[in-house]
Amino acid sequence: MYKAKIEITLKDGVLDPQGKAVKQALHHLGFEKITEVRIGKLIELFLNSSDRETIHSQVKDMCEKLLANPVIEKYSILSLEEIK
Repeated sequence: MYKAKIEITLKDGVLDPQGKAVKQALHHLGFEKITEVRIGKLIELFLNSSDRETIHSQVKDMCEKLLANPVIEKYSILSLEEIK
């Protein structure tokens, strides 16, 4: 069994209204040195397989077909670790 961690973030240049709202809230709390906030997602997938290369390929396909919107988001497979 493997656990994959995927980070999905907005592409550079795409407006991030949620990030803007968090930045404003942080400023109101006194954290004035914050210059930008970008909000993303962390997804953990647990896959029941023993072939690491196949799993990596499948996770990539999942990101491209469903998990990330390729028009406005980019993804990165942060880790793929075997769970005993």
